[in-house]
Amino acid sequence: MTEQSASAAVEVTVDPLTAFTVFTDEIDLWWVRGPINFYDASRLTELRIEPGVGGRILEVYDEAASDVLETACITVWEPGQRLVFRGTLQDTETDVRFEPIDGGTRVHVRQYLLPGADPSRGGFGWVNLTPAFVAWCRRRDTAPRAPREIARLSLALHYEDPPAAARWLRRVFQLGSWDVDRVPEEGENPLWIEFHVGDCLVVLRRLEGERPARAAVTHLPWVYVDDLDTHLAHARAGGATVVSEIGRHGVRSYVAEDLEGLRWTFAQARPTMP
Repeated sequence: MTEQSASAAVEVTVDPLTAFTVFTDEIDLWWVRGPINFYDASRLTELRIEPGVGGRILEVYDEAASDVLETACITVWEPGQRLVFRGTLQDTETDVRFEPIDGGTRVHVRQYLLPGADPSRGGFGWVNLTPAFVAWCRRRDTAPRAPREIARLSLALHYEDPPAAARWLRRVFQLGSWDVDRVPEEGENPLWIEFHVGDCLVVLRRLEGERPARAAVTHLPWVYVDDLDTHLAHARAGGATVVSEIGRHGVRSYVAEDLEGLRWTFAQARPTMP
């Protein structure tokens, strides 16, 4: 039987021991707090890795009441060199190695389904979140030491081809993420694609059936940007259809259509807007 696994290698500009410490002690600061990145995201208060062999990876819900969920158990703990943990709720094992390189560390992450395990009890979230680890290593010296939380409102947009839409929105409208500045490549077809606009989550889903004939616009996302004129020029050069040029109705803004004809409003952010 062919082994089911996923792997990634990323480079960070910290030494191996620091990289190991960041990966373990600071997991709650770099692991993205999206709605599908935990077993119970609605109750989570902390993500924690206990040190040493036998340590647990925990979702903490109410520590005072000992209300925690163990998701994995550590089998190898070699600071600055290697970390291995076996899933408790998934039949996978994850092997993380820290290799010294000029100017930093190469971190290899490999997550694989255990022999004979049911593929439905697998998943490769640790590999998918490695870009978030890299991003946190870049900004940890100046960033607040508090987890970033998504806002109470998220937006789902439906496209005939969500991966293509994601690449277009990233390239033309410059949508991005807090930490995972990556969109699906050609041939990739993930079930969940998300962007972060400020603290809000924009999720791209697949359109079921055909898109209805154009009618009155009923939903129009607003996105605030730092430099509206530059953003408009970039969007126009990228192929966006500009529906209305920059105007002022309390705030400077313009409206454009994306590759599948959905309309977006972009507005000038205030200097104090995060």
